[in-house]
Amino acid sequence: MDKLIINGGTVLKGEVSISGAKNAVLPMLCASVMATDTCVTLNNIPHLHDVTTTVRLLRQMGVSVTLDDNMNIELDPSTIKNFHAPYDLVKTMRSSILVLGPLLARFGSAVVSLPGGCAIGTRPVEMHLDALSKMGVTFDIQNGYISANCSRLIGCEISFPKTTVTGTENILMASTLAEGKTVITNAAREPEVVDLANFLNEMGAEITGHGTDVIEVKGVKSLRGVSYSALPDRIETGTFLVAAAITGGEITIKNTISNHVAIIIEKLRQSGAIIDSTDSSITLNMQGKRPKAVNIETGAYPLFPTDMQAQLTALNTIASGTSIIKENIFENRFMHIQEMSRMGAEIKLEQNCAIISGKDELVGASVMATDLRASASLILAGLVAKGTTEIERIYHIDRGYDCIEEKLQQLGADIHRMPM
Repeated sequence: MDKLIINGGTVLKGEVSISGAKNAVLPMLCASVMATDTCVTLNNIPHLHDVTTTVRLLRQMGVSVTLDDNMNIELDPSTIKNFHAPYDLVKTMRSSILVLGPLLARFGSAVVSLPGGCAIGTRPVEMHLDALSKMGVTFDIQNGYISANCSRLIGCEISFPKTTVTGTENILMASTLAEGKTVITNAAREPEVVDLANFLNEMGAEITGHGTDVIEVKGVKSLRGVSYSALPDRIETGTFLVAAAITGGEITIKNTISNHVAIIIEKLRQSGAIIDSTDSSITLNMQGKRPKAVNIETGAYPLFPTDMQAQLTALNTIASGTSIIKENIFENRFMHIQEMSRMGAEIKLEQNCAIISGKDELVGASVMATDLRASASLILAGLVAKGTTEIERIYHIDRGYDCIEEKLQQLGADIHRMPM
């Protein structure tokens, strides 16, 4: 097990290129099992633990997987031999539930472990199961596993009681091979959902309305293999923007989609950053200034993403003024606050709100990452803290950030990984 050592106080400057989006790649990997006749090739794949785990899962099912030196992945589902997603493979990531819809659509059978992942709040699978039940699936849940069976899925109207990204993706994939038309209302609008729909359409699906809260899918008899490049990771983009802002630095981000982080750019401008952007690049200049406190409230896209809440919390700990962070998505997504307090942050929790009084400086300390985005926020705090910060349990960061310490080193950060 490794830890990160950060000597704070360096102003970040330079260029960084953004990797492919984890939350787009993982459902595409799962969807690959629905292809017939030809292979699926996925490009712009980030080197992440969750990607490795998903590839191991597909190989365990019998899918033939080939990776080249550039992390392009070719998948041949014609060799699949079982439809079982075991606990020991999927216990660290909630996205494992995304194999359920594709397996049922293509093979009519699946045995999937109830998912794990970061302990940031309840992520019930009931919405997935209720929707699939309406499409003709029968379930038996025992000993932590979901056993599901059906003949051909039947298209119907699915109305989610609460917006769910993975729920939308699961039903979107399942309905591509269903008989008739499926209408998904209160569908998630995130760019990763749109990218998945675009990928499925390339495979021969008939999907319209993606990017809105009503998606229509006309079922087809089969899907074909394609070559497809995943979109850039908007959360990695936002994290590096905050890294520059919190250190008073200047950064140019390449291989991104600026429209996908419009709300993050707006908040960083409020904090005092000068930001210019094109469709695929963003330049942020803090001019050496201390950021101003900014209030945020998380919500479904296009509102402020919960996956950037912890990073803005870190920014506000050293900002000028007082801020309020309201978390509306996950009830346990303030676990990083206790660790930031060890570094001198002044934060008070009131239900789903964090009230932050900005300090002139943080002080390096030994801290522990509690989830993926919390680990990113502790890195950001360490970059600006006086002295040395040691971050343990960094296996969380490896689930969602491609070589983060190497990219930060390119920007001048004094950060390195070492064994415990």
